[in-house]
Amino acid sequence: MSERAVYAAGGVLWRIADGRLRIALVHRTKYRDVTLPKGKVDPGEMLAQTAVREVEEETGIRAALGVPLGVSRYTLANGRQKIVHYWAMRAKDRAIRESRFVPNREIAALEWAGPRQAMAKLSYPVDQEILETFLRLFDDGVRRTFPVVALRHGKAVPRSDWERADYLRPLLPKGREQAKAIVGGLRAFGVKKIVSSTATRCVQTVTPLARAIDARVVETDAISQDAWEDGIADVRTVVGKRVASGKAAVLCSHGPVLPAVLEELALATGTIRTSALRDAAALGTGSFSVAHISAENPGSGIVAIETHAPPV
Repeated sequence: MSERAVYAAGGVLWRIADGRLRIALVHRTKYRDVTLPKGKVDPGEMLAQTAVREVEEETGIRAALGVPLGVSRYTLANGRQKIVHYWAMRAKDRAIRESRFVPNREIAALEWAGPRQAMAKLSYPVDQEILETFLRLFDDGVRRTFPVVALRHGKAVPRSDWERADYLRPLLPKGREQAKAIVGGLRAFGVKKIVSSTATRCVQTVTPLARAIDARVVETDAISQDAWEDGIADVRTVVGKRVASGKAAVLCSHGPVLPAVLEELALATGTIRTSALRDAAALGTGSFSVAHISAENPGSGIVAIETHAPPV
């Protein structure tokens, strides 16, 4: 990130009401404009985490992130560039019922509008462009999606400094900080299932997330580095189960194994393998790639893929 730029994140929050698509618009009090919900990144936050928090703060509705919709850029009055990342975000009925939104000093009103009405009411072309991207995906049948997240473990004690079995190598203090720092980003995608290599460094990486979402870590040798090096790993079965389940999941593994994880995700979804998949597998420690898959037609290919690094 550039130190000169101001970073923010938000979303196209949508729902189906009476069989019709509706888009959430916020009417801002101070600026007397109509925009998509968004806000600035707080210190230590990941962009994905910011998007969920800001949308909830401005609409009262908590929603997980769907497919990324792009980035808007514009210059502020002080000359700094503002960069805003957006995601599609489906508002579930329960979240809408639980919303406690009331007009306030920042947001004067929350409005659910049809696509044409929303496009006409938005005050800024940059918001209209993001909404256009969402509507193209929606018209193409990309509506409900679920993420499969490929996560590389945090920074671990080097092999050269470790005398015991390799799978017992623990995280360094930096690795433990990475594990804590990515919890918010992973939760933003609605992760419910956690699958990890049996290696200590992987289990330690997902333990803070497991505690945060009150989930059990499913440990398996099938995606461990030892099994991979011995030629007995079974990445295909692990990935296949996650795609077939249609539920948000994270798979924590190792640098040498992650290309196979992305390869199997491509095969399981009928995705043409490109350089984008190779790039998504080239993760630094504590980083993760999110593959968004259509819930209605998972065999239609990965809809979008994005990569995130820990904010430490």
